[in-house]
Amino acid sequence: MATPSKPFDPNQAQNAIEVRVVFAVKAVEQAQTYWNLLEKVPPRELKLTKIDDEIHEDTLKTFPELAENDYAKLITLDEDWMKSAEGKERWRAFIESYRKKVKEYNFGSLIRTDARQEYGERNTIFGAYFYAFEIARNRLGLNDAAHELAKAEAAKEKAKKEKEERDAAKEKEKKGRK
Repeated sequence: MATPSKPFDPNQAQNAIEVRVVFAVKAVEQAQTYWNLLEKVPPRELKLTKIDDEIHEDTLKTFPELAENDYAKLITLDEDWMKSAEGKERWRAFIESYRKKVKEYNFGSLIRTDARQEYGERNTIFGAYFYAFEIARNRLGLNDAAHELAKAEAAKEKAKKEKEERDAAKEKEKKGRK
């Protein structure tokens, strides 16, 4: 006879490498998709969820310190503040309040620590508060510099690809003459 299973306790779960890899791949894909969106859509027009207005208002109400000093803590994230014992508890309660409202409300995402820069090894943290930060950054114009940076990078990449195609066509033409 089978024994009844115990309720799942995430604090006792094993940290399986396969699970971590799947989460990491999904987080990187989401970051790439978001960066592509920032390139193509002015951030103030970007809608990430059906309830962006609610999340934005709730974020600034729950964390009034994010609005201080011209939104300094939204522009450059203070990981120590966020991951302190008090910070973790506040963020956990905030995120949990969206359990029934936002799909994958607690999914860990890559978040840029400086809104003016692109994703990178030194400008990225992992956390479940992506919507809170990115919706606020978009609404307040704090992602405008990232939008311009993403557009410039895309233009450079396009020019590089076009040059490579022209060079390849010239090389092919040379070989055809011989």
